[in-house]
Amino acid sequence: MHEKRKRRYIAVLFLLGICALIFFILNICIGSVGIALSDVVGVFIGRERGETVTRILWSIRLPRAISVLILGGALSLAGYLLQTFFNNPIAGPFVLGISSGAKMAVALVMVFLMGKSIRVTSAVMIVAAFIGAMLSMGFVLMMSRKVNSMAMLVVSGVMIGYICSAITELVVTFADDADIVNLHNWSRGSFSGMTWENVKVMAVVVYIIYIAVFLMSKPLSAYQLGDAYALNLGVNLWLLRVCIVIFSSILSACIVAFAGPISFVGIAAPHLVKRCMNTTEPIWMIPACFLGGSAFCLFCDLIAKTILAPTELSISTVTAIFGAPVVLCIIKKRAKT
Repeated sequence: MHEKRKRRYIAVLFLLGICALIFFILNICIGSVGIALSDVVGVFIGRERGETVTRILWSIRLPRAISVLILGGALSLAGYLLQTFFNNPIAGPFVLGISSGAKMAVALVMVFLMGKSIRVTSAVMIVAAFIGAMLSMGFVLMMSRKVNSMAMLVVSGVMIGYICSAITELVVTFADDADIVNLHNWSRGSFSGMTWENVKVMAVVVYIIYIAVFLMSKPLSAYQLGDAYALNLGVNLWLLRVCIVIFSSILSACIVAFAGPISFVGIAAPHLVKRCMNTTEPIWMIPACFLGGSAFCLFCDLIAKTILAPTELSISTVTAIFGAPVVLCIIKKRAKT
């Protein structure tokens, strides 16, 4: 029986990896300018395929596709950590207001530095987003001690999200006209404009956090079975909870800093993966959630940039269309139990 389950887990991981790879290739090939797969392979192996095709691939398509792959997985992993921490399937960076807090802090820093003609680096944006995410997380943790109902906790997160979004909109009105368009597009969620510098920074940050979370698999598995069980196994609950909060906040900050707030991925992707895997074991769910989030975001980004081309939709618009029904199904299922 154990071997049968293990084969299922490996098969699901393989299928998720294949889906992510297929959508990655489609994101590279499909756009306002179609590029044949043979041309993509030709550019990779060094054959001359024209200056325009090479520039589109290396300067626009590849950085964007890799960013979606990394940030989509990070967003799903952050959602999984928060769902484990609060023991609530609809807990996620967007719903709990963590993404909105990060967005508010980044907007404040961007407007302040741009007003002084100071270049905003990736590191500065991540630090600002992390501070904002931790402020929102602190509010959510404070409310979790005051309210017994998880529904009220989610409502509290939604309210802090609205407050942070209102402050962000107020801040944007004080930006220069030339910066308002970029700030507005970023605040709605978008993977456009990614550079190789962005890719390098996000890859390092997400990779380090991913490894750290994966090494927490056994303590997380014990934590899922209850505090008493975890304590009997020698798990330091305080340290584990601090690590979950910090790691989920860093992942959320990285996403918001580069792509803005993205809705529902952190809830929908872990839930869909859990249904496919039919397990909650962290050692399998952590890589599966990352691959599932990557595939989900690559699929949504492909639709966002092609369905109304040359106009590009906000990524949050597409993720909400596919993610919101999943959340409604979760709520309906919990109402029956």
